[in-house]
Formats: sequence, C-alpha cells, structure tokens
Amino acid sequence: MTEFKYKRIVLKVSGEALAGEKGFGINPDVIKDVAQEIKDVYDLGIQIAIVCGGGNIWRGQTGAAMGMERAQADYMGMLSTVMNALALQDNLEQKGVPTRVQTSIEMRQIAEPYIRRKAIRHLEKNRVVIFAAGTGNPYFSTDTTAALRAAEINADVILMAKNNVDGVYSADPNKDADAVKYDSLTHLDIIDKGLQVMDSTASSLSMDNDIPLVVFNLNESGNIKRVVEGEQIGTTIRGKA
Repeated sequence: MTEFKYKRIVLKVSGEALAGEKGFGINPDVIKDVAQEIKDVYDLGIQIAIVCGGGNIWRGQTGAAMGMERAQADYMGMLSTVMNALALQDNLEQKGVPTRVQTSIEMRQIAEPYIRRKAIRHLEKNRVVIFAAGTGNPYFSTDTTAALRAAEINADVILMAKNNVDGVYSADPNKDADAVKYDSLTHLDIIDKGLQVMDSTASSLSMDNDIPLVVFNLNESGNIKRVVEGEQIGTTIRGKA
C-alpha cells in the first residue's frame, strides 16, 4: 500500500481562488476544477477537511473601511464563507464525494453545527468535511480557523492553496522583480519577517501546536496530490528549523 506523507489534511481554499480571473463571486469552471483536484486526493484514501475563505464575496475589513461596525462586517464575511462551502459541497457530491458542511454559527436547515468529535467521525468514515463561518467570532480570519481546526482534529498539515501564487516570497513577486522565493521557513520566520502568508494569530497557533504549513499554487493541476505524496513544491513552513 502506498505511504503518503500526510494522511489527514486541512485544505485552506481562499475565496479569491474560487473567483478565478473574474475576481468576484464563484466561477463555475474554477470550482469544478477545484472539486476534481480534491476528488483525486480523496480517491487516494486521504482524510480531507476544508476551510473556505470568503473574500470573493465579502471582506469584513472592506465593510469596516466603509464605516460599518467591524463585528457586523465580519459576520457578513462569515456568511460568505458558508456560500462558498455549500457551492463546493455541491460540486464534490456531483463527483460522488460524500461531503458535510459544518458551520461555527448554527444554521441547521442548511448545515451541521461544528462539533469536533462529529467532524473527526466524518473523516474516519471517509467523508470530506468543510468548515464554514470561520471561528464564529469577529476579528478572527479564516487562516486562524484553519489553524484552529487543524489542531482540534489532529491534522497532519495545513495546505494553503493560493490563487496563482506558487509559494512564499520575500516581497510581492508581481511588484518586485528581486523578490526571492523561500523553499522552507519556520512559523517564527513568518512572524519575524512580517511575511504576508497568514495573520500572526494563525501563525502563532500553528507554531504552538507544531502544525506544518505548505503554501502552493492551486491553479496548477495536481498540486494538492503532489503535496500529499511528499513532493517538494511551494513553500513548507514548520514549527522548528
């Protein structure tokens, strides 16, 4: 039987990745491709949990900049992650992948409430679990959600799938021709260097729980499978040097 580097993963999919080149909303072709990538990994027997961002629909910081109360704006952002989660669930189930959505804010008519032991049981029964509505609290990002859920379900790794970004750079490679790509870093490096990978709360949580993070390009076919199989792509971030 094939041995895989990671057997239980948390896949963080940004909202922007689901929007594709449109930049807003859910691109049907893109979400179908993402679902197929996930199915390819699911077929290997890997246990998969997913955290969806919501930036393709709404960002709490955008609302706050418009003068909205930050907490109210953040709750709107949480609802946008639920929309993405339901869309991804539908696409996965069309491909024959049993999927459950769990939300941090209860909305029982459309999804299960988040219950840690139930989520783990779903994974053990070979169901994909999508965690939506962030942590259920304002001021916390979906990056923090990914780190928190990964710790709670004892995931082997967080896979951070980016939109047309193939790893972590010293600066924005689209703006700085001298930007250097890192193959490996520590969580402390991310905090000390101020690299825009995930917010400091998520980095600290990942570091404290010694959860590795792999940042890679979602738009290149087969990348999720390559990471699970142990191929070095993107940037790997670990708790220790």
